[in-house]
Amino acid sequence: MAKIISITNQKGGVGKTTTAINLSAALAEAEQKILVVDFDPQINATTGLGIEIDDETKTIIDAIHNPDNARNYIIRGIKNNLDIFAGSIELSSLETELLGKDNREKELKKVLDPLRSDYDFIIIDCPPAVGIITVNALVASDASIIPVQCEYFSLEGLKQVLSAIDLVRGGMNPDLKIEGLLFTMYDARTRLAQDVVSMIRENITDVNIFETMIPRNIRLAEAPSNGVSILEYDSSSVGADRYRKLAAEILKKNSVG
Repeated sequence: MAKIISITNQKGGVGKTTTAINLSAALAEAEQKILVVDFDPQINATTGLGIEIDDETKTIIDAIHNPDNARNYIIRGIKNNLDIFAGSIELSSLETELLGKDNREKELKKVLDPLRSDYDFIIIDCPPAVGIITVNALVASDASIIPVQCEYFSLEGLKQVLSAIDLVRGGMNPDLKIEGLLFTMYDARTRLAQDVVSMIRENITDVNIFETMIPRNIRLAEAPSNGVSILEYDSSSVGADRYRKLAAEILKKNSVG
């Protein structure tokens, strides 16, 4: 039975898509059956996994519009143990489309719940905003991973994300958990990165923080333009090592393996 995890932060450029792609690849490498859901209209998770979108491509929008046949819109076997609901730029108009619709926060949940028996983990890449798309992801999820960039102003944005999660817990998904905060773009050589990590650890004491930290790494930045995860692009890189360690943390936390 799949655990559904959304990768969430209202701030852009913090490593959400990088984490969605590479965590999914690392879990798949660990023999877990994975479904990636690209729920960001920028569709970077889709292109970052080597899928070119055209008019014939099946996408998550097709599944939202026809949830009873959602399995027909999954792109299967893009990597070993890894399937995807491709993203669509039409997601940008989904909020307007859902205005006035009853239970509009549960559209993604209707798609994903029947697929739980097919996968071990379902990983949702969310857009950099806390609107109806991200709320749909949180309502559909069992837990959320929050990437936190190691720079100042991170704490303010983090508190806003945590508030949004609390709102969802307050009504639409009371069982939603925070899988953990994930420090990204960490450079141990700089005092700034060390100070940010210390500041957040001191101020956020009631939320799990992953031991693994994702470094600034040029190979991580290069991999998406080649349509592959860091595990394929440079399997021996520091970035690949860290995402394998993150996957191991999550598997241990969920008593897998």
